[in-house]
Amino acid sequence: MGQVVWSEESQRWLRDIYEYIAEDSPQAALRTVEGIRQRVQSLESFPELGRRYPKSSRHVRVILYGHYRIAYLVHENGDVIILGVFHPSLDISRYEF
Repeated sequence: MGQVVWSEESQRWLRDIYEYIAEDSPQAALRTVEGIRQRVQSLESFPELGRRYPKSSRHVRVILYGHYRIAYLVHENGDVIILGVFHPSLDISRYEF
C-alpha cells in the first residue's frame, strides 16, 4: 500500500472549496471537505480506483466525490499524489497533468 500526499495546489483548492461553501453554511463546508478527504483515503488501499485521465501522458486518474473531480497521480511505488479537486464548472482539460 502506498501513501497519499496532497500537493500544495490541491490543499489550496480544498481550502477554497471550504471557504466558498462556508459563506452559506460552515457545517456543509465541513461535511464536503471531510467527504472529499475520506474519498481520497480510499486510494491508500485502492490507488487504481479512479478512471484513467486520457489527456495525460502520466499515470493520472480521476475519482469522484459528489460532483467534485479529484485528480491524482499514481507513482510506481504505489504512492498517490493528489493534484487537484475540481468543481464541475471548471474545465479540467485546461490543466496540464
